[in-house]
Amino acid sequence: MTDTVVIIPTYNEIENIEAIIRAVFSQSDNLHILIVDDNSPDLTYLKVEALQGEFKDRLFLEVRHEKSGLGTAYIHGFKWCLNHGYEYIFEMDADFSHDPKDILRLYDACHKEGADLAIGSRYVTGVNVVNWPMNRVLMSYLASKYVRLITGMKIHDTTAGFICYRRKVLLAIDLDNIKFIGYAFQIEMKFKAYLKGFKITEVPVIFTDRVKGESKLSSGIISEAIFGVLSMKLKSLFKRT
Repeated sequence: MTDTVVIIPTYNEIENIEAIIRAVFSQSDNLHILIVDDNSPDLTYLKVEALQGEFKDRLFLEVRHEKSGLGTAYIHGFKWCLNHGYEYIFEMDADFSHDPKDILRLYDACHKEGADLAIGSRYVTGVNVVNWPMNRVLMSYLASKYVRLITGMKIHDTTAGFICYRRKVLLAIDLDNIKFIGYAFQIEMKFKAYLKGFKITEVPVIFTDRVKGESKLSSGIISEAIFGVLSMKLKSLFKRT
């Protein structure tokens, strides 16, 4: 698995960063991690730098100048990982909402079972969300239903952010042409992979809301997802014609 890297974007995650790094590395001695930090005011990146001495040649850090959105952080990370030759590239949150123990399950879905993109899915076997208020569960669940209806993707958790990509998927997607930077980024990436005919699978996981730190979700991010999906679908239809 030295060909596998987990991208973790951070902004003010000082309370979680060391624990999540150690938890990911505990899954396999061959996993690598790339932290993409948006110049966190709480100095998250300094904690990562301190840990790099302990995890030499396994823990990498890219610090950007300012907070520029989740999507651009992942695009930055994808390009870095592609340039460094990784075959399996993960997206994962820093706050333990994604269980590091599920990393190997997503990896196996791609490496052993032939998926091109494996999604850690909250909704493929019902609703597997812990500690979220009911209104947020409903909002997320209905958003995925809405995206599924508009786009035609046979994916239950269209907004999921716990994903394993094969290298060829990211190479096939024009990363410089990804439009969305917030919640809709996850939808757009899946939709682009879907349109190109890649094999997408969902692996059931339990999503647990963060215990430490503050959520980055906002009404503006949600609006981007709702209206962005319509725009994205219409553009895909025009391209076909």
